[in-house]
Amino acid sequence: MKHEPVRLAEILASMSLATDLGMGLPEEHVLRQTVIAARLAKLAGFDDDVRADTFYVSLLAWVGCLADSHELATWFGDDRQIRADSYGVDRRPLTMMPFMLSHVGSGLPPAQRMAMLGRFMIGGIRDAMGTFTTHCQTTGDIADRFGMHEAVRRSLAQAFERWDGKGIPGVVAADRLEPAIRVVQIADDTEVFVRSGGVEAAVSALRSGSGREFDPALVDLAVQHAGELFAGLEDIDTWSVVIAGCAPLDRPLTDPELTSALETLADYADLKSPWYLGHSRAVGALAHRAAAASGAVDADLVKQAGLVHRLGAIGVSSSVWNKVSPWSASERERVRTVPYLTERVLSRQPTLAKIGRLASMTHERLDGSGYPRGLSATSLDGPARLLAAADCYQELAEERPGRAALLPVDRAAALQAEVRAGRLDAAAVEAVLQAAGHRVPRRVPQVAALTTREVEVLALLVRGLSTKDIARRLTISPRTVTAHLEHIYAKTGTSSRGAASMFALRHGLVSAE
Repeated sequence: MKHEPVRLAEILASMSLATDLGMGLPEEHVLRQTVIAARLAKLAGFDDDVRADTFYVSLLAWVGCLADSHELATWFGDDRQIRADSYGVDRRPLTMMPFMLSHVGSGLPPAQRMAMLGRFMIGGIRDAMGTFTTHCQTTGDIADRFGMHEAVRRSLAQAFERWDGKGIPGVVAADRLEPAIRVVQIADDTEVFVRSGGVEAAVSALRSGSGREFDPALVDLAVQHAGELFAGLEDIDTWSVVIAGCAPLDRPLTDPELTSALETLADYADLKSPWYLGHSRAVGALAHRAAAASGAVDADLVKQAGLVHRLGAIGVSSSVWNKVSPWSASERERVRTVPYLTERVLSRQPTLAKIGRLASMTHERLDGSGYPRGLSATSLDGPARLLAAADCYQELAEERPGRAALLPVDRAAALQAEVRAGRLDAAAVEAVLQAAGHRVPRRVPQVAALTTREVEVLALLVRGLSTKDIARRLTISPRTVTAHLEHIYAKTGTSSRGAASMFALRHGLVSAE
């Protein structure tokens, strides 16, 4: 696939937009934080190496938050909400305890909440505090995948340490903290306070945390230059500023490196719930095999879109993904935003935007019943149809809360039923089933009880061929063609070529090929 090269910084910046979703913070929190961090590192007179470290540490510091989503949702309900609420809380273990206790069992009836509190006091406290370690380990793994050097990894491991040594795990303090993480900690908190309360609120928070959470020298510098440090954050194009000021390690990615980076994003999205681990990679692989075998669509593009099609799932609480009972109306609507959020996260860079557009069509259906846009057959090309079939098949192959994985024969039957209902494309389903190892007939059973010959006649009819031309093409008599046309119109409920064309498109019986 020919495309505009994707830079490492653009992947990390896109990932930061997904991180915003997972933390329950407004879009571009991490990007604005990175702008603040870059300004503060420059004011502090740090050398180019430390400023480069600061850039990468800022974009990656909070990516590990997803790793503990399942545990947070178990104890606190909405994992995104408790993360967002944690800003402004003194993050020492002793002061975090009342905060966590106030959120245990959030949303549950009083009796259930009291029972949950009891279980939390027995074993949940240890689990909750352990999430900080999990966060750092996950962030370190992602940093390794992107080839970050040792100084960046050291900084990321100190994300929850404090200047006064009372952080987590509490093994380094003061000047032993890496300069980059000291800057990023200040930038992270102050972005939230500037956005919610203005510069004065940020300055107040800095003074309160000086010598405790934050490096006092950096706090003094930030307070002294507050106007310059926080100027125009709501007005600037933060994406462009961050990418333009990227560090020396930035570089264009080769095609294999881009796919590898997207595999990292796939794993990142699937961390949201244990039920989905490996799902995105499996969809990408299945769609790629089906596309490569068909030869009619860009197999690499389909694979890349399959890898990232659940990136927007980061914006939905793990309590929803882990729920055994049916989703409520509001939960269902939130889930329906996942493809849209995926597209938005990837929309800032042309090549990623192309991948994101295809990924956003994973849940669209030929009859217009899908989401998020309700697109119909005329708007869904071959790659979109194939990706939808691959995701549908893989979803049925995996266990979900309250539902066992379907056997292969049942998966095939379910997809063929979707074809008959006019929701999935027949050719795409056939390709996916073959790629999944099924022995299938040359054609998946057609819709509306149309015979194979009637489908052939329909395909020529919608191209504008006359009865005589159809007869000549298929080597049958014009009278036989007329009989087939009568059956086609009766079975499809249409009475003209135009209406029959729309029916054929809707049900995937005709394509550009």
